[in-house]
This record gives sequence, C-alpha cells and structure tokens, in this order.
Amino acid sequence: MRDKPLVGISADRTMIGLHPVHAVGEKYIAAIVDGARALAMLLPAFGERQCVDDVLATVDGLLFTGSHSNVEPQRYGGAPSAPGTLHDPARDATALPLLRAAIEADIPVLAICRGLQEMNVAFGGSLHQRVHAVAGLNDHRENDTDPLDTQYAASHAIALTTGGLLQRIAGGATEARVNSLHGQGIERPGARLSVEAVAPDGLIEAISVSDARAFALGVQWHPEWQHAEDALSSAIFRAFGDACRRRMREPFAHQNRENNHA
Repeated sequence: MRDKPLVGISADRTMIGLHPVHAVGEKYIAAIVDGARALAMLLPAFGERQCVDDVLATVDGLLFTGSHSNVEPQRYGGAPSAPGTLHDPARDATALPLLRAAIEADIPVLAICRGLQEMNVAFGGSLHQRVHAVAGLNDHRENDTDPLDTQYAASHAIALTTGGLLQRIAGGATEARVNSLHGQGIERPGARLSVEAVAPDGLIEAISVSDARAFALGVQWHPEWQHAEDALSSAIFRAFGDACRRRMREPFAHQNRENNHA
C-alpha cells in the first residue's frame, strides 16, 4: 500500500518540432513532490479518450496548472479571441469536465493561474480575455524579457476574504503579496464559487468551491515558484497534500456519505 498520495497534474498539448507532446512544467511537479509530499503523475490532454471516472479512481488529488494558452472563449460565451491568441482545445476538453467531476467525487483540487480560470469556467463563470485592456484594472502580465526571478517576484498585494479557506490556510492573515503573470482573469464568478482574495484593483485572485466536501482552491498567481521560500505558498501545498493524504486513507468515505443519504 502506498504511503504517499498520488496527484494527477494536468498537461498541455503542444508541439516539439513536428511532434505533438503533452507537457508539464517541472516547477509544478517539484511543488507536488516536495511541497505536497506526494507522488506526481502527468495527465495527458486526451479528452474523452481517457475516461474521467477511470482517472478519478486512480488519483488522490488533482493539480490544474498554469499555461501560456488561454481557455477558448466559446467555452464561456465570450467574444472571439484577439488574433494570435494561443489556445489549447485538447486541454480545455480534458480539464473542464475533469475538474467539475473531481469536485463532485470529493477529490482534492488545487488550480493555478489557467487552472483557476478553468475552475471558473467549469462552474459557469466568464473571463476577461485581456485584463490589461479592461477599464479600471491593472496590467497583470509579466515582462517575459526579464529574468525568471524578476518575472516571478511578488508584484502586488491581495486582500484575503475574512473567514475563507485561503485565510485559514494563511493562519489568519488578512493580506499577502503575490506574483502576477497572467493576461486572462475572472470576469464573472461561476455558480457555487466563493471569492477568497482580490487584488487592489478588484480583480479576483483566488476562489474556492463553496459546497465542496474536499479541498477545492484556485489561485491566480503562481505559488509553485520557489514554494519553499514563501510562507503562503508552502502552506497552500502543505494543505493540499494533507487533503490528498486524507483522501488516500479514506477513499470511500464520500460513497458512504452518499449511501447514508440515499
């Protein structure tokens, strides 16, 4: 029997030369292995070619990662994307149904950057496609010519919702400073989602699924980057790992609850 939970990590479908590949940044894998103290398994963006129920029967938790690609606007009723916008329809077709099914199956979920946007769309919310072009909102993009340490440095504060999941993870803190490397953002929160943090310009920076029975948190920033060096980032991955361990030890607890209420 395993002594560590198994966490599935969503992959992008991209190209290396002429070959399609399914890729995950090493920083996400390291944060799961070292920060959550779990085993990491990469989940290809194969959509219906891999049954959602089979995936959920295998994992103890799911991490939905950030990405250079944007969620396709037809997924949330948005206007056509600006020319040149990068999309990953294979990931959309995989992540959106898997995320919602995981919540219903009491599988712990941590969603980062694009993952937060996927969580919002999966529950019926909409996105700003270009946050920097929205009146009243700041430019939340990184300068991709800067060194990585500069790109991922803390760039603005967030206010944590009183009594929320994120504030509990943060030990009761009311504020934190986070990095910012995104072009899309939440426009309208989806049903069943609670706002966990906002930026100074009012942009939603974190959400949770209000009626989820297991851990279900989405953050717009990147806590995986040098996670061990930041108290909030460490706490997020530790809390997620603990939730995955509980799921590993009690895999049928949610079924028992459903049977008791049948």
